[in-house]
Amino acid sequence: MKVATYSAKKIVGILALAICVWPLAFAAYADRIAFLVPSQIIYPGETIGGSGLQEKYFTIRASAAGQYVMSSQQLVGKVARRTLLPGQPILVSALNEPDLVERGVPVALVYSTGTLVITAKGTPMEAGHAGDFIKVRNMDSGIIVSGTVLADGSIQVGMQ
Repeated sequence: MKVATYSAKKIVGILALAICVWPLAFAAYADRIAFLVPSQIIYPGETIGGSGLQEKYFTIRASAAGQYVMSSQQLVGKVARRTLLPGQPILVSALNEPDLVERGVPVALVYSTGTLVITAKGTPMEAGHAGDFIKVRNMDSGIIVSGTVLADGSIQVGMQ
C-alpha cells in the first residue's frame, strides 16, 4: 500500500482550485431574475405607490424567487409591514393589505340572519383589513363585541 504525501505548496494549490470551482458549482442552479426594489426608504405603515420603484436584477434560485415581489401588481396599494430598504428586493411577507377600518373611527356593525338585518354604529378597538376578526364597542350600548371586517368596511357581528 502506497501512502500519498503532499507538500504544503501542493495542498494550498488544491485548496485554491477548490475555492475557485466551488462558486461555479452552485451558480449553475441560480438565475438572474428582475425584482422591483424601492429607490428610497419605505417605512412601516406607508402605502406603496407606483413611483419610487425600479427594477433590479439579482442572482437567485428560481424556486426561491416566488418569495419576492416581481411585479407592480403585487406591490402597488399595499402597506409596508417593516422598513423596506432602497435597492433591496421586497419579500411578499413584508406587505399587508391596507386597513379598511381604523381604531377609533366609527363604522357600521351588521348582524344578519335570514331576512333579518340589524345595523348599529360601533367604534373599532383595533385596525383591520378585510377578513380580520376584531373587537368593536357598540356606540349605543357600550358593549364590546367581536366581528369580521367586510370588504365594504363594515363589521359583521354575531354568528362567528
